[in-house]
Amino acid sequence: MTASYVYDAVRTPFGRYGKALAGVRPDDLAASTLRALVERHPTLDPARIGDVILGDANQAGEDNRDVARMAVLLGGLPASVTGTTINRLCGSGLDAAMQASRLIETGDAVLAVAGGVESMSRAPWVSLTEDGDRVATALGWRLTNPKHPSEIVVPMGATAEILADEHGITRDEQDAFALKSHRAAAAAWADGVFDGEIVPVPGVDLTRDEGVRPDSSLEALGELKTVFRENGTVTAGNSSPLSDGSSMVLIGAEGALDSEPLARITGRGAMGIDPNHFGIAPVEAANRALARAGRTWADVDLVELNEAFAAQSLACLRLWPELDPAIVNIHGGAIAIGHPLGASGGRILGRAAHALAQRGGGVAVVAICIGVGQGLAVVLER
Repeated sequence: MTASYVYDAVRTPFGRYGKALAGVRPDDLAASTLRALVERHPTLDPARIGDVILGDANQAGEDNRDVARMAVLLGGLPASVTGTTINRLCGSGLDAAMQASRLIETGDAVLAVAGGVESMSRAPWVSLTEDGDRVATALGWRLTNPKHPSEIVVPMGATAEILADEHGITRDEQDAFALKSHRAAAAAWADGVFDGEIVPVPGVDLTRDEGVRPDSSLEALGELKTVFRENGTVTAGNSSPLSDGSSMVLIGAEGALDSEPLARITGRGAMGIDPNHFGIAPVEAANRALARAGRTWADVDLVELNEAFAAQSLACLRLWPELDPAIVNIHGGAIAIGHPLGASGGRILGRAAHALAQRGGGVAVVAICIGVGQGLAVVLER
């Protein structure tokens, strides 16, 4: 078994629902990001890429026919380069990277590209029959099987309310967490932290994440109404928004490129849990990933935890008492940056890899919760 390394990672700026990236097809979005990643490595023969594995949570519209293969063809890569699209909902992009790392470690490939794409703006409305009720496909459970117990088929935001109740997380705590995400992301953009990983979308005038609100305040967040429960705590302001975007991660064996890797993948973990508690599934997934890497939380220097909801993220922190919250999402998270489902895993993995390179070394944990009750995590080391 060889080791697997993250050599590079790029992403688009993430767009808000119906805004800057809404006019871009998801296959074009993925293709342009894939092409940009390859072009960053002039000595790389694209024919050496063993597979392109992309996550995509919707796959109900223009992304419905293996968007990874379409990205390979639209991106100008050789037809010999294969592409496969996977769906683990919110965790699809991270799952893609985990699968790519296994390809490398087993020797089935020397180089692979992983990541994901999502255009929530372009997610279609569907019906089962010509005159049937239309259902929005952008987010959440739809066309659910009536055999599922009613207590688990609940909106994801309602599960955040459940976690807030169980872990004593107040509205003020959630709003403060959201504000910190916006301020950290705004500071990172201002300081040029993201410059080395952002690639433009051709024909679109978008240079920064569209959802970051540097002028947000606790007062403004406090005025928002709750969404999922009357007199609840979860609002649009302390939840991740619907977003569009794409991410790509170049993963390879040692010496696969003439450039230095950003980080090594040393541990992976997955966890299943009751769907109405999906937000805390990353807790055990990360614990397992650390154990497989031979590490403990005391070894960890930074964490990228996808922020589906502030309540969900805070619940995870409650369940990791040995983790210092100050090292979590130091450059902001999905509440500010956005959460284009299939692309988010590649974003947080890429951000962690770049952060390790920027700081000169260390150990990072990357973790994400997944609707319908799953969590994934990866350990990176440099």
